[in-house]
Amino acid sequence: MSELIPVGVPAAGDSWQARFNRLRSNKAFELFVVAIIVFSALVIGAKTYDIPPLASKIIVALDWAITLFFLLEVSVRFWGEPRKRDFFKSGWNIFDTVIVVVSLIPIDNSDMALVGRLIRVFRVLRMVSIIPELRILLSSLLKALPQLGYVALLMFIIFYIYGAVGSLFFSAINEVLWGDIAISMLTLFRVMTFEDWTDVMYETMEVYPLSWMFYVSFIFLTAFAFLNMIIGIVVNVIEKENQARLIEEEGVQPARSDLESQLTQLQKSVDLLLKQQNTEQKNTNHQN
Repeated sequence: MSELIPVGVPAAGDSWQARFNRLRSNKAFELFVVAIIVFSALVIGAKTYDIPPLASKIIVALDWAITLFFLLEVSVRFWGEPRKRDFFKSGWNIFDTVIVVVSLIPIDNSDMALVGRLIRVFRVLRMVSIIPELRILLSSLLKALPQLGYVALLMFIIFYIYGAVGSLFFSAINEVLWGDIAISMLTLFRVMTFEDWTDVMYETMEVYPLSWMFYVSFIFLTAFAFLNMIIGIVVNVIEKENQARLIEEEGVQPARSDLESQLTQLQKSVDLLLKQQNTEQKNTNHQN
């Protein structure tokens, strides 16, 4: 005969679920997880140095301890989810779970050792899934990719045109930098990033004194115009993401800025003043 649970007393499973939920939502726990992720990155960096065998063994032990902690942390987040299937609806949860599970596979002494090290390097990316601000930045970048694609396409067209012109005129001057259109586009990328671009320009100016116009116009289009367009697109998407998060958290539309409110009030005052002047002018004309 099954036991009866008194009314008002939570079941054992519900009690543990509530405890795990409070733990995963605790700011101190989140900060501790971030600290472990940073420590994990330091351990991965230490492996790249030539260290004594004893220190190497200690680092391996620390690496396994960190992996087990990450397994515990993911388990806490899973068991703290009210509906367990909702846990895997988040791409970040799936990413964290895959990274942790693959890190548990003992492949350090096998042919897949390189893959194991790479998986452990990717554990640093878990900081993005832990910190909401980083998630917003990455989400904004992904959402901006369609718009950035058109800007990149336009930049490629400009690169292709200038690369063809540069190869046509400057290949006889320097075959290494302007031998064909592919090499010319690579040289133009060097010019756009201002990597010793003046050396490239002065070399061609010895034969074509007006070739500086070629470089200046290219830099104006790419480094100044297109790159600022890319920055503007990303900033605009980030602002929209922040507004959407504010609406989701507070449930209200964010208030307009103080400057916008002041401009609206000023416009109303001007309209009222003009209306009063028109009324006085009509009264004066009527008396006359």
